[in-house]
Amino acid sequence: MSVSRTTNWQAVHIVRYLKGAPGRGLIFRDRGHLHIAGYSDPEYLEVIGYSDADWAGCPVDRRSTSGYCVFLGKNLVSWKSKKQSVVSSTSAEAEYRAMANVTGELQWIHMLLAEIGFSVTRPSTLHCDNQSAMHIASNSVFHERKKHIEVDCHFIREKVNCRELKLVQTRSEEQLADIFTKPLRNGRVSYSCHQLGLYDMYAPT
Repeated sequence: MSVSRTTNWQAVHIVRYLKGAPGRGLIFRDRGHLHIAGYSDPEYLEVIGYSDADWAGCPVDRRSTSGYCVFLGKNLVSWKSKKQSVVSSTSAEAEYRAMANVTGELQWIHMLLAEIGFSVTRPSTLHCDNQSAMHIASNSVFHERKKHIEVDCHFIREKVNCRELKLVQTRSEEQLADIFTKPLRNGRVSYSCHQLGLYDMYAPT
């Protein structure tokens, strides 16, 4: 207690969160994104992803952390947080690697929906808060400067060009994947949990 370090405070925050959230969980509801007869309606069936990265966030090896979450309609169906396998030289590079990860996840969800009989005709929407990463995806001129992430560049651009993916610039304050990449203040944690659809079954009504 007298000589507490950063790691000690981080552990305290984690324990406090876990103690205060024994009843938190996801509730999946019919929010109007599926047809009542059991078939998908392409006008309402939406697959939406949020992608974020904490550039050079690890103080030990300066690797970045990728994070994403995916919604089917307004229900959270997939999420992930993982340290990147290589060091990114810029924040745009770290963000772009994270975008490539969630693009693969969005593609897999589309394939799964098609396999179980749902016809998804609308492109997936990917929210990103890094303008440089958005420019790389939409402007082929940037590829020459980013040869070390060329595979990711072509992978995302291919999905954008064939209209399987739609990129949307989002504000950092509304970036829901933020919670998967870095520690946040209490207000931001509460906002993100609410937007992700986390409910506390023990909370007073």
